[in-house]
Amino acid sequence: MNVTRENVDELNAILKVEVAKEDYEKKVNDVLSNYRKQANIPGFRKGKVPMGMIKKQYGAAVLGDELNKIVNDALYNYIQENELDILGNPIPKNDAEVKGDFNNPADFEFTYEIGLAPEFDIKLSGRNKYDYVKVKADDKVVDQEVDNMRRRYGKLSAGETVTENDLVMGQFVELVKKDVIKEGGVMNSSTISMEFVEDETTRKKLLGAKVGDAIMVNPEKVSRGGKDTAAMLGVKEEELADLSKKFQFTIHEIKQMELAELNQELFDKLFGEGEIKSEEELRARIAADLERVWSNDSDRLLARNITKDLLAKTEFELPNTFLKRWIQMSQPQDKPVSMEEIEAQYEGYQENLKWQLIQGKIFKSNDIKIDQAEALEYTKGLMAQQYAQYGMPAPEDKELTEVSQKVLANQEEAQRVYDMLADQKLTTFFKETVKLTEKEVSFDEFVKLAEEAQA
Repeated sequence: MNVTRENVDELNAILKVEVAKEDYEKKVNDVLSNYRKQANIPGFRKGKVPMGMIKKQYGAAVLGDELNKIVNDALYNYIQENELDILGNPIPKNDAEVKGDFNNPADFEFTYEIGLAPEFDIKLSGRNKYDYVKVKADDKVVDQEVDNMRRRYGKLSAGETVTENDLVMGQFVELVKKDVIKEGGVMNSSTISMEFVEDETTRKKLLGAKVGDAIMVNPEKVSRGGKDTAAMLGVKEEELADLSKKFQFTIHEIKQMELAELNQELFDKLFGEGEIKSEEELRARIAADLERVWSNDSDRLLARNITKDLLAKTEFELPNTFLKRWIQMSQPQDKPVSMEEIEAQYEGYQENLKWQLIQGKIFKSNDIKIDQAEALEYTKGLMAQQYAQYGMPAPEDKELTEVSQKVLANQEEAQRVYDMLADQKLTTFFKETVKLTEKEVSFDEFVKLAEEAQA
């Protein structure tokens, strides 16, 4: 057996695999002999079927399977031994037929195309300057968080008229037009949360209303998107398009939130007994906690900005024609895709691949690695956080390790963990490599910057 390489250009090459008869003959004969031992053919005792009949019936298929294994192993070994950095996998050359006769097998030659990863440099150093945007937990944000905490531990009481943050319970009735109920239309009891009613015209209609009042509303204006609207009306989301925009909402009950008092009882509920002893300490703790959480968002914004710059400034070509064919050939047989579909989505694929190559180069050049032990410890940390979110103590280390090992046994979950770890290591590399200028902004300014970075 022999593998030879012909370079087409810097990004494409041809691999020819020559397979001699002695490379496959014994393996094929061994398989056919086993077939013969197991064959049940009328007129012959088991194991006594003539080999000529076995070869005629199974020979071509067995030969094809064995040649496929041999060629795949040869290609893999050649790529490994010659340290070829390829994209995708080798694919049969489009205009080259297999040389050899399956009816009278002797020597064979198979021709494959490979796409080669491009050579490029990454220009990132301390001379590159970036803003490291930090969110300041100002009074406005802390006030909002304090209100959220007081609301979480508050209590509901009956209200006489609708005010800013009430829960308004009543019945929706679908109309044809004002005061005309649609025959067979939707009738459903539900709740409107005034906190989420953003449409000013609708808010004005509801504010000040009393129990028994009937108000004309568009359900889309008092809900938060399709699923919420459907749940409010008691229908399926796909049925919304056929419904009227006019509904009568008759108020049955008004529930007003009485915020919990800012006292020691609330402080203990929030942070544990004696941890916080005054409103001043509470506000300081909230500000510190928010800024710690937001530091992760600051890291993500920095990484996103550097990523965009690297994609824009790192120029190299890809073997696009090869990659498009490889994508098409890699699809499951029951879900084929046309070249037109690939062309339509290729730009996004190309950018993802470009980033994979850039990230891979950064990791390789800086000896950044992720080992199994590190992935396990990281997963244990994620599991402990999940328990904490549900107010449960994390189990003992042995049990936590077993749970984490089960998570990593799932290929998709393991990939998610490794991707998260890779992002974390890449962000650390960025922060240690480029020159950072800290910039403090409000939460609203930060949200705007994050949206711009995603655009």
